[in-house]
Amino acid sequence: MNNPSTSKQTGPRARAPLSAVIITRDCAGPLRTCLASLRFCDEVVVVDSGSRDDTVSVAQAMGARVLHQDWLGFGPQKQFAVSRAAHAWVLCIDADEEVSAELGASIEAALSAPAHDVYACPRRNHFLGRPLRHGEGYPDWSVRLFDRRRARWSDDAVHERVIATGPVGRLRGDLLHHSAEQLKTYLAKQERYTDLQAARLHAAGKRAGLIRMLLAPALRFVKFYVIRLGFLDGWPGLVHVAIGCRNSYRKYAKLRRLARG
Repeated sequence: MNNPSTSKQTGPRARAPLSAVIITRDCAGPLRTCLASLRFCDEVVVVDSGSRDDTVSVAQAMGARVLHQDWLGFGPQKQFAVSRAAHAWVLCIDADEEVSAELGASIEAALSAPAHDVYACPRRNHFLGRPLRHGEGYPDWSVRLFDRRRARWSDDAVHERVIATGPVGRLRGDLLHHSAEQLKTYLAKQERYTDLQAARLHAAGKRAGLIRMLLAPALRFVKFYVIRLGFLDGWPGLVHVAIGCRNSYRKYAKLRRLARG
C-alpha cells in the first residue's frame, strides 16, 4: 500500500488517493476475490465484527488494514469503517462483491478530475449460479464511491444508504455481486432483514393496512418481472423477484403484528 498522503498515480492525470472499506464477518471465501479486485486502491480497510473463520487472516495476508468493531447495524458499521479510512475518497463494497476491470478504470478516471462528490455504479447480481440482466438484479444502481467530507452512510440498521446533498455521478463498469449462498441460507437472511425493516418502520410510527400488505407484493412483481423484463432471466429471475415480493409481504405483515402489540 502507498503512503496515505500520496496518490497512486503521478503526472498530469494523477488522481485523488482512494481508500476501499469493507465490513466483514465470516466471509473468508469470497473475500479473496474481493480484495484482489481492489489492487488499484491506495489502502484497504477491513472492519470485522467477530469472524470465527479465516476472514481476518485472509485480509491481513492480502495487505488490508484490519480493525475490530462489535456489530452496530449496517449503516453505523459502514460509517465506522469510513471514519477509519486514511483518505477523503472512499470506495465501500461488500466482501462478496468484486470490482470489474472496467469499473476500476472508471473510478480512477473519475478521481483524476471529480465532477461530483458522490458516484453510483451498476451492480450486477449473480443468483442461483447465473448473472441477472434484468428485473431487480440489474442494473441495481448503488452509491459506493464518495468524498467522506461531503457524504456519509445513514444510521439505518438495514437498507442503509449514502446521504449526500449534491447530484450523483454515474460510473461505467459493473460491480459484481457473487451470492454463493444456498437458497435456504439466502431466505433466512432475507427473513432477518424484514424483521429489521418492520422494527424500523414501527419505531418511526408507520402503519400498514391490509390492502397495502396485499397490494405491494403484486405491484412489485409487475414492476420487476414484467416491466423490467425479469422473465428474461429464466428460473433464477423468477425466484429472485418472487423472494422480493415475499419480503414486501413479510415486512408489512410483521409491521401489522408489531402494531397489535
